[in-house]
Amino acid sequence: MEIAALIPSFGNLAFTIAAFVVALSIIIAVHEFGHYIVGRWSGIRAEVFSLGFGPVLASRVDRHGTRWQVAILPLGGYVKFLGDRDPASSPDSEAMGSLDAEGRRASMHGAPLWARTITVMAGPAFNFALSFVLFAVLFMFRGVAADPVTVDDLYPLPSSEAHDLRRGDVILAIDGSQVPEAEAFGEFSAGLDAAPDLTYTVLRDGREFDVAGPWLYPPIVAATTPASAASNAGLVRGDVIVSVDGMEIHDFDALRQAVSASDGGSVTLDVWREGRGNRTVTLTPTKFDLPAPGGGFETRWLIGVTGALAFEPAIVTPMPGEALAYGLDQVQFIIRSSLSGVYHMVAGDISTCNLSGPIGIAEVSGQAASQGWFTFVWFIALLSTAIGLINLFPIPVLDGGHLVFHAWEAVTGRPPNDGLTKLLMTGGLLLLLALMAFAIGNDIVCP
Repeated sequence: MEIAALIPSFGNLAFTIAAFVVALSIIIAVHEFGHYIVGRWSGIRAEVFSLGFGPVLASRVDRHGTRWQVAILPLGGYVKFLGDRDPASSPDSEAMGSLDAEGRRASMHGAPLWARTITVMAGPAFNFALSFVLFAVLFMFRGVAADPVTVDDLYPLPSSEAHDLRRGDVILAIDGSQVPEAEAFGEFSAGLDAAPDLTYTVLRDGREFDVAGPWLYPPIVAATTPASAASNAGLVRGDVIVSVDGMEIHDFDALRQAVSASDGGSVTLDVWREGRGNRTVTLTPTKFDLPAPGGGFETRWLIGVTGALAFEPAIVTPMPGEALAYGLDQVQFIIRSSLSGVYHMVAGDISTCNLSGPIGIAEVSGQAASQGWFTFVWFIALLSTAIGLINLFPIPVLDGGHLVFHAWEAVTGRPPNDGLTKLLMTGGLLLLLALMAFAIGNDIVCP
């Protein structure tokens, strides 16, 4: 990405920055509150709870003696416990030496090991909990397809006049094959002969008969990925890709194959939109390293569109247990994929351009927010898990580094000496700054 291209790609810069600050503030607030509340429960006194760094914009002191403040730089936050020298929770030897026995017990570095350990772990744990709850709530809001599958709405298609499928139709069979639940339609469609039109056996007004309907997965744009080629080109939900490089298509899989075959070269799409007719757009696919179903990663060329069924099935609210299971599955998937991604980047199997910095994350924040609250909340849930996981990496100044120190103390019976701790904390900070600089470089250089 050229430096000069950064500003236009943001669109409304103020909106992008606001979306990024809102997303990051929510995630950081939950993370730091986890440290604060578990620390308080375990008898460790918090002196400062800060959202942001630098000069303080507003603050107040609560009845527990904790100063709650908002600082001018909204790119993080911290809880400073009694006995901490700085936001990274380095021990303040001078302050610790002036504390009596009761004060030492209430400090971060004089409390029992178990209290310090759970206080450190609470930040990432609260991030995972936030993601879990948000994913579950989103699943409840989105709902699941009713069984039997019932047509709730139909995407407009250029060939819609030739189809008799209607809202309210209960689909019993397609081309003579009994239909499964909506979630299994992808596998079901693989057993059908791809054709622009299919014969649907439906139940309508108490009568069962056959009607003409579209292919199950036409080349419809159900959604666009934030900051993708499709999104930047103005493709929106409901657009239909009629042809790719002059070749007519009627199947979303044909679109996927054509983009993949481009090998990064530009593709020209004929796009139909209801009420506006056809227009031509030329896109350049972007190479992505994506988690493969069997583990590992696969490299694919994508333009950033998601397909969908030709119709929207009627939705019912899932049971709470289903929603909670979905939330847990999503958090686990993000953790597994992230760890696998780090491993494969270090091994050189996938590009280091997969590591985004604050510029890239801010851009995606703005794009997600521009697509509506559902996409934005989903993005917050994803980012919260990622930040919780990163904080568990065994790097001094991160929570994972502190847990390594606590593990050392548990094994040896004493914490690392102050000199070694300071050295490791400084090294950890330098490593983080280097990684941040590398990620920002990716934001500028990588496509």
